[in-house]
Amino acid sequence: MKRITALKIVNLLIAVLALSQVTTGLLHDSLSKDAFEAVHEAGGISFAAAALLHVVLNWSWVKANYFGGDAAA
Repeated sequence: MKRITALKIVNLLIAVLALSQVTTGLLHDSLSKDAFEAVHEAGGISFAAAALLHVVLNWSWVKANYFGGDAAA
């Protein structure tokens, strides 16, 4: 899979997971404790993993802008 295609998928996933985190956070009192813990915790772990993958896919940009390296892509 091309890096740009992977980034499009990861970015969409991050947006959906961020929306899920906000929604479950706002609806915390309306959800059962078990439902909140399952959805919010799993969403948070997934969000962190997707954010890490996003950084990995953009590492050349990060390196060029923060560490003074050459951007390969």
